[in-house]
Amino acid sequence: MSTDVSPNLAMNIAPNLAPGLEQAFTTPPQEMDLDVAVEGEIPSYLRGVHLSNGPARFVRGDFRYRHWLDGDGMVSALRFDDSGVRFSNRWVTTTKRNEEEAAGRAIYRAFGTAFAGDQMIRGLALASPANVSVFPWQGFLLASGEQGLPIALDPTTLASLGEYTFGGRLNPLSPLAAHPKLDPHTGELLHFGASFAGAQPSITYYRFGADGSMALRRRVEIDRAAVLHDFAVSEQFVMFHLGPYVVDVEPLLRGGVALQDCLRWKPELPTLLLVLDRETGDEVARVPLPFGYCLHLANAWEEGARLHVELLELDGPAYDEYHPLPDLFPTVKPGRPMRYVIDLAAGSVVERLAAPYERAPDFPNVDPRRFARRGSDVWMLGIAETGKSGTKSFDEVVHIDWERNHADTWRAPRGVYPAAEPVMVPDPSRERGGTLIVPLYDSHDDATTYALFDALDVASGPRTRLPLGRKLHLAFHATWVDG
Repeated sequence: MSTDVSPNLAMNIAPNLAPGLEQAFTTPPQEMDLDVAVEGEIPSYLRGVHLSNGPARFVRGDFRYRHWLDGDGMVSALRFDDSGVRFSNRWVTTTKRNEEEAAGRAIYRAFGTAFAGDQMIRGLALASPANVSVFPWQGFLLASGEQGLPIALDPTTLASLGEYTFGGRLNPLSPLAAHPKLDPHTGELLHFGASFAGAQPSITYYRFGADGSMALRRRVEIDRAAVLHDFAVSEQFVMFHLGPYVVDVEPLLRGGVALQDCLRWKPELPTLLLVLDRETGDEVARVPLPFGYCLHLANAWEEGARLHVELLELDGPAYDEYHPLPDLFPTVKPGRPMRYVIDLAAGSVVERLAAPYERAPDFPNVDPRRFARRGSDVWMLGIAETGKSGTKSFDEVVHIDWERNHADTWRAPRGVYPAAEPVMVPDPSRERGGTLIVPLYDSHDDATTYALFDALDVASGPRTRLPLGRKLHLAFHATWVDG
């Protein structure tokens, strides 16, 4: 029997540019505790824990979720000490996971998947799978999703301890995103949440002192229900990128519709940078920017009367590229790292510098010593096949050197995929540089290896490999905790 495909049919089949990627979304990874073999050398200053969080389970009974943001969260820890390297991972125990595990079926509506009879929290909010980020705070690790309260974890065992309410100041309906900023210079935690319900969209900006106390909670009205995932922090200001990607929340509240299906791309809307005073939350400026969308910002700082902001500027939105699983990024648009210089008094851009990288960058990370300070470096992931139609995934690790206006890039072998935000751990003996940690999922053996790069020589590839010998999920955000 002939297996030839007719020319007309072949023209309608988008190629799979990410072979083996589907394996990362089939059988969920197992919880494990492993002593990890070391292939190469571990820098002597690398003492602490690398943490990551991401969606890891997409099947419940016979039901399969369709969007990357829908899976149950799983936190992973790679610990470095004088005795060696040890890995552990645990499911994040949420209300959603508890009830659905007990029932053996899907109960709650997810970000990208709605179904008959699905439920929401108090009929108003999605039940968080706590699957986007993890960060240290007040003796706990907090695992966060795109909505809802974070889950407190034991920092040693990763056991879930329940919802974290910030001392009873927040509740499950408090606006809260997944992207806090922990200032290593002051110990402050800066956070925000977006509210789309009602006639007036708003941002709630939070500032917590190093002792855990709430120093500020400020609601700021905005002119659109903008899709907001991240923000930037300088010594004096906080910044929000208000792009033309907005939420039409009414269909969600009426029922039967996933949040992903309520997102609207409205290119007629202007793009703005909202700048607030970091201390008080007062509005400082709304600065018009060139048209574009931003999922992640990288860094910001002041020099005299000028505000410098580094961000990843995309030609189109990202979340609609996260489904249907496992066919990620089928039509992903180009983007590039961008550095803006802004005259706040005039409310205008005075300089716009694009880095020489145009392949759908995401997950920027900077040297923590340069947080809210001028820096030379940004690390991120990219998609080499940007511009082509078909399933894709992140397959490049990128270092941007702003001072040289240069992109240093390592491309993973075919079938190997960077599996979390790259994290730079500074070398204390050098003003710049250190070790870049990136987990790599290899679809050929269905297993994950942590790779250590020289942060200033990414193109040379991993210097050290830490193979788990087992599969780990494709995570989102990661962080490093010293000691």
